[in-house]
Parts: sequence; C-alpha cells; structure tokens
Amino acid sequence: MEFTSLEIASFLKGEVIGDPTLKINSVSKIEEGKPGSLSFLSNPKYTHFIYETKASAVLVNADFIPEREVETTLIKVKDAYSAISALLELYIQSIPQKRGVENPNFIDPSAKIGENIYIGAFSYIGANCKIGNNVKIYPQVWIGDDCTIDDNTILFAGVKVYPQAQIGKNCIFHAGVVIGSDGFGFAPQEDGTYKKIYQIGNVVIEDDVEIGANTTIDCATMGSTIIRKGVKLDNLVMVAHNVVVGKNTVIAALSGIAGSSTIGDHCVFGGGTAITGHIKIGNNVTLAGRTGVANNTPDNKTLMGEWGMDAAKYRRVYAVFRNLPELFADVNHLKKELKNHEAQ
Repeated sequence: MEFTSLEIASFLKGEVIGDPTLKINSVSKIEEGKPGSLSFLSNPKYTHFIYETKASAVLVNADFIPEREVETTLIKVKDAYSAISALLELYIQSIPQKRGVENPNFIDPSAKIGENIYIGAFSYIGANCKIGNNVKIYPQVWIGDDCTIDDNTILFAGVKVYPQAQIGKNCIFHAGVVIGSDGFGFAPQEDGTYKKIYQIGNVVIEDDVEIGANTTIDCATMGSTIIRKGVKLDNLVMVAHNVVVGKNTVIAALSGIAGSSTIGDHCVFGGGTAITGHIKIGNNVTLAGRTGVANNTPDNKTLMGEWGMDAAKYRRVYAVFRNLPELFADVNHLKKELKNHEAQ
C-alpha cells in the first residue's frame, strides 16, 4: 500500500512540514530509515537520528522544534507514539484475516460457536463452551469444558485454557499462554511430604486484556483469579491463585505475583518484580524493575529495590551503597589514626 505524506497527516489530524506529495510505502525505525519509509520520533534520546535518517518522513510531536536543518519531511501530530500505533493498527487491519474452520480439530457438539470465526487445525473445544463472534483460535489451542470466550478475542497457537474460564471481549493471548492451571498449593505432612490441595476455582479475564507469550495465570483455590479490564501482561509473567489485578495495570516480563494478593488499578510494574502473597497494592503504584514487595502498599507510591523502598529513599541508600569500598577504606584509615593517637 502507498500513501502520500499529506494523506497520512490528514488521517492523523497532523501537519506536513516539507513535501506533501511524498510517497510512503513502508515503515522503519528512525535509525534504520530508508527512502519511501515512514518513521517516528517520540523518545528525546533518539533526537539526533532525525538529522541523519534516510526515512522519507518522520512523525514528531507537535511541539518538536529542530535545532538544525532536517532533510526529511516532518509530520507533526499531537503524540507521535500514539500516531504510529494508530497507523500500525490500520496496517494490521489491511492484512487479509483468517476465517473458517480448518481440519483436523475437535469441537464438542454441545459447544456454541459464533459467527465469522477462525478455528485452526488441531484445536480442541470442550463441552458446553461458548465462543463469541469474530473469535480467532489458532492451531493447537486447547479449550476445556464450560469456558466462555467473548467477541473479537484472539488465541494464538498453543494457548491452553482450562475448564470454566471466562474470557471477555477484544482480548489477545499470545503463543503458549496458560489460563487456569492449578495454583501452587501443598499441605506439609508430619512425615515431611506434601499433600496436594486441589484447586477448584476458575479464572475470570475481563475485556481488552492482552497477555504475552508463555505467561501463566493460575485458577483460584476457591472462587476466581481475576484480571480486570484493560490489563496488559508481558511475556513470562506468573499470576498465582486468587490474585486480583486491577484495571489498566501493566506488568513487564519475568514478574511474579504470589497467591491471594490484590493489585490496584493503573499500576505499572517493571520487569522481574516479585510480589509476595496475601498483600494489597494500591492504585497508581509504580515498581521499578526487580523490585520486591512484601507489605501492603498505599496508593500513588513509587518503589525500588528488592525490599521495595520508597524510590527517593532508595536512591539515597544506593548512593551510599555504591561508595561503600571508599567509605570502608576511610573507616580503616581513621581506626589506624586513632590507634596511633592513643599510642602517643
């Protein structure tokens, strides 16, 4: 597909600074820009690339003012990052969509299947399932009995959905996601062994949730593990039994949330964060990467470090910590000076 820079600006309600007739037929990163491609600049640390990029046009924020001459055509928009997202979405929608039912697969006769769907080869849909309209189920997806999957949801290859899960509209589950596997529950016995505690709850996932590849969400011991509307989970995230993740919370890769903890709305967790069980984290909480949290956390906090310190305090502590070798040497020097003084 090919568009002019003016057509792109019109779609994004932006302004062309340069050649409005320029032909654009691809997209590229700003540092790897090629003639005929459109790139974008939203992070200030990449600003220097705009003066050397070979991209024919670059999306920039409306308040961007170049410090020297720019050879590429600029398309000024309110938010360059959101604008490129809108264009990529438009591109994805232009790709022919898969439809129909491939064989072989198994669909239980009691399952109710919506309209305009895609079911890939080697998929399994269990008894009493309800699959909505426009759902896409890619090859080798397994959906257990009594599950509900609402309209416009996409399950990529190899997703496993255990029985009784409830999944909302407009969700995206990437390859290898497991929904509803048993929670990690074992009762210690007198002889030192562990007896399995059977998990009889389910998982409820609300609308507009996206879950990255190989992420796992355990079913509840009793009741439901709940992922609220708009949550975005990265690859390799682990959510344990009876956890509740509040709406529009974002959690990066390799993070883990232990059982029965509650996460508030609009939280942002960096990669490798670890949340202990049976605690409550408030709304609008930010955790830096590899932060550990072992206690209840009120709203609007930013925490850092393996013991979840307030960010400002953590920075002060770390400033001392990284100077420990010099401080240790200073203390040893002062001890020697004190001994010499006492000897005299």
